[in-house]
Amino acid sequence: MDDTQRLRYSRHLLLDEWSEDAQDRLLGAHALVIGAGGLGAPALMYLASAGVGRLTVVDHDTVDLTNLQRQIVHTTERVGEPKVVSAQRTLASLNPEVQVQALAQAADEALLAQWVPQADVVLDCTDRFDTRQMINRACRQARVPLVSASAIRFDGQLSVFDPRLPTAPCYACLFPPDQPPEETRCAMLGVFAPLVGMMGVMQAGEALKLLAGLDQAPGHDTAAGRLLLVDGRTWQITTLKARRDPACAVCAGRL
Repeated sequence: MDDTQRLRYSRHLLLDEWSEDAQDRLLGAHALVIGAGGLGAPALMYLASAGVGRLTVVDHDTVDLTNLQRQIVHTTERVGEPKVVSAQRTLASLNPEVQVQALAQAADEALLAQWVPQADVVLDCTDRFDTRQMINRACRQARVPLVSASAIRFDGQLSVFDPRLPTAPCYACLFPPDQPPEETRCAMLGVFAPLVGMMGVMQAGEALKLLAGLDQAPGHDTAAGRLLLVDGRTWQITTLKARRDPACAVCAGRL
């Protein structure tokens, strides 16, 4: 780390738990962010501003005027542009030291099989149940921590699924693949913009703790083994214990 980097990241380095080694770990880390929309937009900006050295962002969609109510990584002038390209431009202006790989394609099994094993952490910022299940399976197989969040209307959820922990549940333990929910995309039901931003920021926070090793620091913990429910009407957060399902179709028998 050079003097310019020490200045850029000084407010993190002032934290008792945040050593230069922790910042060096971030600078050498790779985060895979799947989705550059309401969740991915703020998550990407905080990962880049904190100095995560390499970001790979996946999204097949283009910027639409309806996105700009909440997807703060994009601008009005970029309507019609691929979201990953728009995000890449914003992140380059925010922190030019960060390497951003933009993949303008849908996250399918082939893409996940290629990119998940290369990542130190994966952020699921998608809004489709089947895609979330694919991401979970890929992370379990590659033993890469997964930070998952969602937001619809005024309700948000967040958890960390860490396959490196021997008793940790996976996404399918909480949301079985054979029990898909009713259609809950924000295009159908709407979403409170500050809530989806908050959930994306929380995803970035969980990812940064994992990458910097703060999950090992006294008094710190990740959301692994917990499901956080955020009420955007009252800003109350309810924490539920998340347990491994012994009959889970994805991780059963892998204790």
